[in-house]
Amino acid sequence: MNIRNSILALLCLASPLGMQAEDTYQNPVIKYSLPDPTVIHAEDGYFYLYATEDTHNVPIYRSKDLVKWRYAGTAFTDATRPMDFVPNGGIWAPDINYINGQYVLYYSKSEWGKTWDCGIGVAVSDRPNGGFHDAQKLFISSEVGIENCIDPFFIQDDGRNYLFWGSFHDIYGVELTDDGLAIKEGCTPQKIAGGLIEATMIYKRNGYYYLIGSAGSCCNGANSTYHLVMTRSRELFGPYVDRNGRSAIGDNFSPLLNASSQVYGPGHCSEIITDDAGTTWILYHGYMASDVDRGRVVFLDRVRWGSDGWPQIQGMKPSTEATVPFFGPPTGIESPWQQADRDYLVIPTEGRGMYRIESPDCDVFSWQLFSANGCMLQGEQARQTAVVDASQLSSGIYIIKVKGPSGIQAIKIHKL
Repeated sequence: MNIRNSILALLCLASPLGMQAEDTYQNPVIKYSLPDPTVIHAEDGYFYLYATEDTHNVPIYRSKDLVKWRYAGTAFTDATRPMDFVPNGGIWAPDINYINGQYVLYYSKSEWGKTWDCGIGVAVSDRPNGGFHDAQKLFISSEVGIENCIDPFFIQDDGRNYLFWGSFHDIYGVELTDDGLAIKEGCTPQKIAGGLIEATMIYKRNGYYYLIGSAGSCCNGANSTYHLVMTRSRELFGPYVDRNGRSAIGDNFSPLLNASSQVYGPGHCSEIITDDAGTTWILYHGYMASDVDRGRVVFLDRVRWGSDGWPQIQGMKPSTEATVPFFGPPTGIESPWQQADRDYLVIPTEGRGMYRIESPDCDVFSWQLFSANGCMLQGEQARQTAVVDASQLSSGIYIIKVKGPSGIQAIKIHKL
């Protein structure tokens, strides 16, 4: 590994001790009713979250870090609001994407209980914080012969565009055109899972497609039974199977996230988001047990990956407090973090312990250990090797900065 001047190594260290407030967040991250959140990391560097329209014309929130969110407007105005199908229906479960240089918003249009009259539409904008226009229908349930066509999810795979959808009447997918604005000619919907779930999300990792969906009742307050379940496949269109190899078409799914005494009905997650440390996260809605009348508010949790490849959420329950996602640069860390070519080494590491730095190409170097907010915790000069004692540090994100007098050509950092 070639490093010209200095190296930043990111260490995610876990211990039972408490953390400084600035290194943690508390759930929910948005205390407004924003069901069915969808998120995009936009070209301007911000995350934008859209949700089912408890706020008329589809609310949009903006954040730099997935934790602190501010209202940013609505996707539509009364003039641009889609009215060409299901005129009296609400706009539910949007899905935001960036396709061929424009922001593309898929959305459900539905009235409660009218499962054959609902459908999916699409609109476009040149910016992520509103201005969506040219709204048009993709299809409605009665046209394609599939009941309850809502909850769209877009995925691009091997340069081709696909849309998946469904709500308790089986999950389907179909290929779209290159611009994502229509079903590709000659393509027909294919069933990939049964009717146990709705709100499909598919994430590709290490040769598998992980399908995460929501089962149970979404919208009954303290009586909601919503929860996240999962299945996976080697191919985008299946066959999907649970942990025991049973078919998702036969309604076999493995659990991912359940309710807790603090959160009722957690479900309908966003796409999985990766931070600058390589850590993965999802946002989802749920009811706060302490304030059910507030509606379905937004929670954030880390997604870990087991040795068997399956995603995990700690305790299979929503967290109340957790380490913040990492989006650099941290305050107080100097170049090379700010260099445009990002000339540093990032190593996310689980578990507390001792870490050894080896630099065979540099006789003398210095190292410093920083917290994520830029506070230096340890540091010294060393010859060829050094040991960083992180065994007593609280759970969080830490950075090792290593610098040699004439540059370091190679370095290794590993846990003892």
